[in-house]
Amino acid sequence: MMPPLNVVAQGHRRLLEVLSALTDDHVAEPSLLPGWSRGHVLAHLTDNARAFARVSALALRGELVDAYEGGQTERDAIIEGLADRSADEHRDSIARHSAALEAVWSQAAADDWERPVRFRNGDLSGLVHMRWREVWIHLVDLDLGVGPQEWSDEFSCHAVDFLLPRLPDGITLRQTDGPRRWPADVDGIEITGRARDLAAWLAGRTPQRIPTGALPDLLPWPAHPTPIPDEQRLSVR
Repeated sequence: MMPPLNVVAQGHRRLLEVLSALTDDHVAEPSLLPGWSRGHVLAHLTDNARAFARVSALALRGELVDAYEGGQTERDAIIEGLADRSADEHRDSIARHSAALEAVWSQAAADDWERPVRFRNGDLSGLVHMRWREVWIHLVDLDLGVGPQEWSDEFSCHAVDFLLPRLPDGITLRQTDGPRRWPADVDGIEITGRARDLAAWLAGRTPQRIPTGALPDLLPWPAHPTPIPDEQRLSVR
């Protein structure tokens, strides 16, 4: 299935619009993520694009690699090392790496989107969806005027689909501005709200309107699954 390349590109454009007036003082100020400045969020968005471009380019050649060969330690070190850059450096780097990522994906043919990647034992299409989530959720975390009210219905429903494992048993969600219900085939205590508000709540961000119902404590963010051996993943093609 063709992934949502156009809406990821729209997210990149919105990010660059938001950063057009960014100053060095803004970079150093706290983001909405505990312990991270805006510079940390920007460094993460930049290096996520770089890592995904590398993984994607190699996947198109039939090669499987980790997004970060050094794991979480390498990822965290890169973010710390880039966080204190100037506003101009952040702007230029995000623009360059986002464009490079889009360029790699533009080379994919229709059947390439099912090429396996190690990330979440997924495929190339899954990386596009992951970047979609990274950009729009972290746009909110930057606290530069973008909130969940800008999340489209398409993105919001996708985010709920991905984050549904955070919902405790016996709870269902019902969209009040559309037809969706999660889980679709389970009855339970119902929480209602607009899709963007349900998605924001599940993502641990502040909804524009708090969903209606007794909101439970959420379970952890969906964990990375146990890695599948490369031989087994490549054998499916």
